[in-house]
Formats: sequence, structure tokens, C-alpha cells
Amino acid sequence: MTMENASEGIIVSVNLSNQKGTSKTPVSQIELNEKGVAGDAHAGNWHRQVSLMASESIERFGKTKGRTFSWGDFAENITTRGLDLSTLAPLDRLITTTIELEVTQIGKKCHGGGCAIYQEVGECIMPREGIFCRVLRGGILRGGDTITLRRRTLHCRVITLSDRAFAGMYQDRSGPRVCALLEAFCEQAGWQARIESGVLPDDAEHLTAALIAARDTGEHLVITTGGTGIGPRDITPEVVARLADKEIPGIMEYIRLTTGARKPNALLSRSVAAVLGNTLVYTLPGSENAVEEYLSEITKTLPHALYMINGLDMH
Repeated sequence: MTMENASEGIIVSVNLSNQKGTSKTPVSQIELNEKGVAGDAHAGNWHRQVSLMASESIERFGKTKGRTFSWGDFAENITTRGLDLSTLAPLDRLITTTIELEVTQIGKKCHGGGCAIYQEVGECIMPREGIFCRVLRGGILRGGDTITLRRRTLHCRVITLSDRAFAGMYQDRSGPRVCALLEAFCEQAGWQARIESGVLPDDAEHLTAALIAARDTGEHLVITTGGTGIGPRDITPEVVARLADKEIPGIMEYIRLTTGARKPNALLSRSVAAVLGNTLVYTLPGSENAVEEYLSEITKTLPHALYMINGLDMH
């Protein structure tokens, strides 16, 4: 997702440990490579290569416990100041002049008795306030370096397929409803979003060109509405299937079954979901009610789908 909305902070400490389940020790510098922090116990071929904690969180927790904690006590590799790490979401990035990290996880399961801080005070904030990243660009990192947070923006395209709406014979209502629901979902998920929309005729060439453009320009999500029935001009599923690198049949099958139990006509929908390059595509029926029913289910799996496309195994 595109990088936007930058804010800056400072690295107050970089920390290492050669054993898991122990506090880390502040050092003058750390070297980051494709596996994480060189010489650190948590480095490896996985998504939690590097851990971060805000110094503000550490100090606030120390006040509640009546004691002072040192940098690295929470097993964080990087201690920051001036960045609100609580606002981060997976796929945001943290950048200095030498390194680039991608956020992969917020918090983690508490180790309980295996955590040094938990053993001391009966509680640890790393499970709820820790940030975990993978290394995209390695290099040397030192205390005092400036670190920049760049939020990711989800680029979405909404396409209404309708000969009559394209000709101006009636006002498109399903497309604007998709946009409104996507905006609400992204706001709740803490994602920045850029949503563009348009109306096309029920024409295979027009839709093919629009989908290829979305794929080639790096759009993250395309949602179409209309053209999923069995009428002579309903061509949306065929066009998407022809371009798809991977199909995602389960989500649409589930929606058809659950909706069809109440509304048998819903079983006539031929909606499909697919992956085109790194673009997710979902085809919805052309009514406002159907848009709401479909998106209420699609958004439940959308974050995980985006993580998978970006190579994050969050299992």
C-alpha cells in the first residue's frame, strides 16, 4: 500500500539479547539484515524479526508499578520516543537513513512465566503495546537516529457495471454505497484509504481495460457492483475469471448460501472473488441491499487477505 502521512521520532536506545525470554541489553549500535538484528535471539526467517517499544509506554508503566525500567527490559530491540506506536497497523513502515522496517504485528501472546518482566511484577506491556517488524532494508542503527513513520494508504477502486447508469438513465446507488461502507471499514480498522469510483457499461472490453489498469498501477482492492446475474449483458464474473491469477471461491459461496437461505433469488448470483497480480477483486450484485450483505462478510477476511498478498503469514 502506498506510503503517506509521515511523522518523525527519535531512537533512544538499541538493544540486544542472545537468549529468548530475557531482557535485552542496550548497545551502541545494531546491524539489521534480512533475518532481523544480527546476533539477536529473535532474528530469523519469520515476521517478528525486530521488536519496538515506545519509551513513553515504558515510563508510564513504570509509574504504575512504582519502579524504573531500563531500555531493553521489555525485550525490545528498538526503543523510540516521539512516535505514537499505538496508532500503527500492519504494513506501516518505519524508516531511517539506513534501514526500512515493515510493521507485521501489533502485540503478541504473553509468555507469562517465561517473561522476565512478568516474573518480577506480574504484568508486561509488550503483549499489548509492543510492535513487531520485518526488515525490508538492512543497515546500521544507533541511538539518536531519527526514525520516520510512514502510514500505508489502501488504494481502492469501485466500479459500477450498468448500461442504464452509464447512459444517465438512472442514478447509480450501489457504487456510492460501496464507497461509504469501505470508508467506514477503513476508519474502524485504522487504515488510511483512497477510494476512487466510476460507472462503466456492461461491456467486457471496458471492464477488462479497467481491471488491467488497476492491476498494473498497483491498486490494492477493486470492488465491482452489477453484472453478476444471468441476464444477456451480465459479463462481470467471466471477465474477472479470465484475468485472475488466483480465484477465491469460498467467500462468495458462503455468502450465496447464507443469503440464499433467506432470499432464494440470491442463489442466482454468480459473484466471484479473485487475485489479479497483487490486486484483490470482488464482484458484487448491483443492489444496495446486496452490497451491504456481501461487504459485511468480505470485510471480515479483508485484512488477512491483504496481509497474505503482501507475504505476511499471520497464522
